Amino acid sequence: MLRYVAARTGGAAAVLAAITLFVAFAIRLTGDPAAALFEGAGAPSTEDIRRIQHAFGTDRPFLAQYAAFVGHALRGNLGTSFRSGQPVVALIGERAQATLLLALGGMVVALVVAFPLGIYAATHRNALSDFLIRVGSLLGLSFPNFWLGIMLILILAVRVRWFPPSGYSGPASLVLPCGTLGIILASTLVRLVRASLVDTLGQQYIRTARAKGLRERTVVVRHGLRNALLPVVTFVGLQFGALLGGVIVLENVFAWPGIGQLALEAVSYRDYPVVQGVVVFALGVIIVNLLVDLSYGLLNPRVRVGS
Repeated sequence: MLRYVAARTGGAAAVLAAITLFVAFAIRLTGDPAAALFEGAGAPSTEDIRRIQHAFGTDRPFLAQYAAFVGHALRGNLGTSFRSGQPVVALIGERAQATLLLALGGMVVALVVAFPLGIYAATHRNALSDFLIRVGSLLGLSFPNFWLGIMLILILAVRVRWFPPSGYSGPASLVLPCGTLGIILASTLVRLVRASLVDTLGQQYIRTARAKGLRERTVVVRHGLRNALLPVVTFVGLQFGALLGGVIVLENVFAWPGIGQLALEAVSYRDYPVVQGVVVFALGVIIVNLLVDLSYGLLNPRVRVGS
């Protein structure tokens, strides 16, 4: 197990290094950050551009800039924002809480909606209720998250004025963005729960448990659901990791002060350190994926590393 964890950790480090290298190269193709500072203020002189480039360190070769970034990042220093002059760690820390809150809220909504509906559909297979649940989940999959968010704003915020349309001003501000995320995620999750549980309930050991006279609820929850959780846990882990990276479009629809909005602003202003620092936040995605892999053996004793 230790060898497996070490191998997975090394692989995660390699993935993170490749991602940061690619993003650091790609963001530099968008233009010179020194020129972006003078937008709307007239044409800067060549001497002004060179002075700012030297102050930012962007006049050095790309590999030298990247090596300096990695060296500082390993010591917990992600640099200083070109635009605001604030430490990137502080900027990400301010926004990470909002993104984490949005991700947790959306995932909770998805789980609360998807598990009861998925279990009910699996235990009432081919009934009218099963058909309606599958049709509803298919409709949910057809909605882009930004469109659904805008519709919820128009109906629940503008028309009936039940919730704030944007920003964060209290718990009520979580309802619309978390509801949007939850509905989109639940649409996939409910189908996955149903399919996995239907397959599990057809196994021989389930028929044996029923033959012993166990209650149907015990058979479904204790014997069926636990063994049906492997693909569900994989999906939940991957989706939650993606949410931690920032739901850029949705955060901008709701003017949510999270990582996604920070990244979009940084790209617009060619703020290299902030963009690179946000990418390091992807480490959370890698950690979640690693935890998902390690959880397999806990959920199903038949799953063993190397078997």
